[in-house]
Amino acid sequence: MLDDNDIQKIIEANRVVFPSKEDFEGFKDEIKQSFSDLQTSVDAYAKKADTYFQEMVMLTHKVDKLEKWIQQIAEKVGIKLES
Repeated sequence: MLDDNDIQKIIEANRVVFPSKEDFEGFKDEIKQSFSDLQTSVDAYAKKADTYFQEMVMLTHKVDKLEKWIQQIAEKVGIKLES
């Protein structure tokens, strides 16, 4: 049969293996902070990606306009451009 000393040893051994409620609360706070940091990083990346996409759309329009002008100039000068 177990005496008080044996029971105390079992309790002490289980403290190392199983987290306490305080340990879990600390872990929960760490997870919340990590998630918040991750969310901030994703938001920053999404903003940069959106800005880059908008710049590429504007650049594409600009290149299209310049190509159209070059084609018009080539026609007036009498040069045939190959694409």
